[in-house]
Amino acid sequence: MRRRPDPRIAAALRAALGDARSVVNVGAGAGSYEPADLRVVAVEPSREMIDQRAAGTAPAVQGAAEALPFADAAFDAALAVLTIHHWRDRDAGLAELQRVARRRVVIVNWDPEGRDAFWLTREYIPALVELDAVLFPTARELGAALGPVHVAPLRVPHDCEDGFLGAYWRRPEAYLDAGVRSGMSTFSRLAPEAARSVDAGLARLADDLASGRWQARFGHLAAQESADLGYRVVVAERGRA
Repeated sequence: MRRRPDPRIAAALRAALGDARSVVNVGAGAGSYEPADLRVVAVEPSREMIDQRAAGTAPAVQGAAEALPFADAAFDAALAVLTIHHWRDRDAGLAELQRVARRRVVIVNWDPEGRDAFWLTREYIPALVELDAVLFPTARELGAALGPVHVAPLRVPHDCEDGFLGAYWRRPEAYLDAGVRSGMSTFSRLAPEAARSVDAGLARLADDLASGRWQARFGHLAAQESADLGYRVVVAERGRA
């Protein structure tokens, strides 16, 4: 399994949840980043993903972000981790997060305004960022929907343990591994014609790694412990204690 929580990212999300004691994790998948010290209920539309949840994880109900099966203000906090791009109706989902959260809404988002921050999508596979730039909201758009928000960069460690798209920014060879790419949902959503551009981009990356061109251009990244690739933690306080 390529996707597992990175403890540094988990710590950042736990800090963002603050004094919450109960959390609904919307678009929860297999249960990554659910704080073990809080009462968590997970909501996930895919029965397959629910079945992948390990024993002992939070209880999960099958449902969609746009119609959460809970009463108003049922939880201290609502959490949504890199899931907005899967929703059918973003505005409806955000309204539901606000409805069920007493204290705050915490969202991990990728901001399209950071689309040029990552060498892989800027130089080799722009089709990936072109797709995500449409599906993910900007911080301004989230603020328009949620009211005043606090936005903080979620920097990606160089040895990130979670296999999302930006996780291997200092380990370029990983993107040539089909098994690694299989854990990144962006690749699976590409249309066939875009998939061909991915193959071409990966071939150029392989050539550049073999020739040393990648190292000449991006070798300076080896000195960085973490990178800002556009991932953001967005917190909207609800003020209903």
